[in-house]
Amino acid sequence: MQKSSIRRSALAVAAVSVAAVVMTGCQPGDTPADGGGTSSKTPTATASSTTSPTSPSSPASSAGSGSNGAAAKACSPDSLKASAYQAADRPVGTGTGAAIVRFTNAGAKSCVLQGHPTVAGAANGSPELNVPLTVTPVGPASPVKLAPGAQAWLKLTFVQVQGEGDGYCKSGSAPVLYPTMVIGLPDAGAHQVALDDGQFAECDGTLTATAVTATKPS
Repeated sequence: MQKSSIRRSALAVAAVSVAAVVMTGCQPGDTPADGGGTSSKTPTATASSTTSPTSPSSPASSAGSGSNGAAAKACSPDSLKASAYQAADRPVGTGTGAAIVRFTNAGAKSCVLQGHPTVAGAANGSPELNVPLTVTPVGPASPVKLAPGAQAWLKLTFVQVQGEGDGYCKSGSAPVLYPTMVIGLPDAGAHQVALDDGQFAECDGTLTATAVTATKPS
């Protein structure tokens, strides 16, 4: 898996947008998010999202470890374990490019996930201290029923960072690094995730996101 070549000095850029909330709300006792991701028991992610997917809804594929249908109740925040890793299929560049977010049903009963996510950049502290990103949903959104231990996924595609060193954005803005992201799903709470290798490096504060699906994306 390719690490971002952006030096940690670029964190100063992220501080412009994150420092205000982190410095006022992050106390020494805050617990860092581990690489496996954590779920917020009182989800308050405020990430913005456009209101409709770019194509009409249709039944989800039966592929993957999740099954389809909405007979079970929505997955509760406490029943889900979330994690993230860099996607193999991503835009050319030196930033994160794209990431896969994986949800595992850690509960004892089947539950249902559905919809496109909200996304916010955050530090390693409380998930409530975040910077909302603008999400454009892509593709259909259909219910995915997860048996205990089953998994579902969604894919985030960021505006890619270019160049070596601190890198640059084609728009002329400066790249931003986030140690974690807060991912919200309808009726399923907000979940703080860190990449299993590196940090989230993106441009312009905008991204596209698929709906949660039983089919593992690349």
